[in-house]
Amino acid sequence: MKITFPHMGNMHIAVKALLERLRLEVVPPPPISKRTFEIGIRHSPEFACMPLKINLGNFIEALENGADTIVMAGGWGPCRFGYYAQVERDILESLGYQFKMIILEAPDSRAYDLVKQIKSLGENVSFWEALKAINYGWSKLGALEALEKQLDYYLPRARDKARIEKIYNIAVENIDRAVSKAEVYEIEEQSVKEMSKAEMKIDLPLKIGIVGEIYTMFEPAVNYDIYRLLGRMDVEVIRSAYLSDWLNDHILKGYIKKSIRPDIIACARPYLNYEVGGHGLETVGNTVRFAHMHLDGIVQIGPLTCMPEIVAQSIIPQISAQEGVPCMTLWLDELAGTAGLITRLEAFVDMVHRQKLKAGNYQKEA
Repeated sequence: MKITFPHMGNMHIAVKALLERLRLEVVPPPPISKRTFEIGIRHSPEFACMPLKINLGNFIEALENGADTIVMAGGWGPCRFGYYAQVERDILESLGYQFKMIILEAPDSRAYDLVKQIKSLGENVSFWEALKAINYGWSKLGALEALEKQLDYYLPRARDKARIEKIYNIAVENIDRAVSKAEVYEIEEQSVKEMSKAEMKIDLPLKIGIVGEIYTMFEPAVNYDIYRLLGRMDVEVIRSAYLSDWLNDHILKGYIKKSIRPDIIACARPYLNYEVGGHGLETVGNTVRFAHMHLDGIVQIGPLTCMPEIVAQSIIPQISAQEGVPCMTLWLDELAGTAGLITRLEAFVDMVHRQKLKAGNYQKEA
């Protein structure tokens, strides 16, 4: 079995580590490129979400590289994600590819069932070995997310931004190559220490929260590396979600750590009090939560035509007015580009700067 899976941010590093510990031959898709976009767009329905098109491009490139088995997540509810696996399988079969698709369905918060699903992928591994494989993959995921938080903190503050990005990039590569949890933690610790030694600016950066659809928030090739773009503009990004949070909240129901999802839903309640699919409810709740945290601005991002995010977008202007926080929505698809995105972000950041100066809220580092 030569197994592959779709890209989503740094998830591929943790998933590859997990699958290798299950004694599988892993064929990760090549990094998302212009060719990935072109292949996925060519063979997908025109009205499909951009994440589906990219996933399809991932699978075609992996199958071309020798993969014969695809692992894909399932889903349910109003969001079209629940149909992705079936649609992608039908398209790939119509193109003549020979493969097996394994769909991992969310086990309704029963962690034991999730472990059983993952164990079934392995080559003669015990339940205990499957647990250890999951733990090892989780350790890499945790280290990667810790580094993402440090990148978001230090990049807007550092005078030499290229140095911060280089430290981060090298650390991600080293974590991918690491063969033990101890090595993973050492890489994380050393990289954070290196970032902390960089010369910092005196002024506090603006703080802008990012909310929206999960794939668009996680995958740099889709959001055009919006976190780094804002960091280079001296803006500290506050992310509303990380993959570990999503897994903990939606799959494990707070088994790993205390979930803040009830607080997010409570924040949404004055504006939206029912599920609308995808992450629409969380987008509304996090927008309110960020306003209560007194962030300087909020940016919603999502793939064009995403119904749950359209629902959230219709509510965000009301939140912006009532909570007194500037908000902007960015719809992203294959026709978007970095130059146009930078122009819109610069205009938004400049507007937030002027509002903050007018209010006299700028502070200095202690």
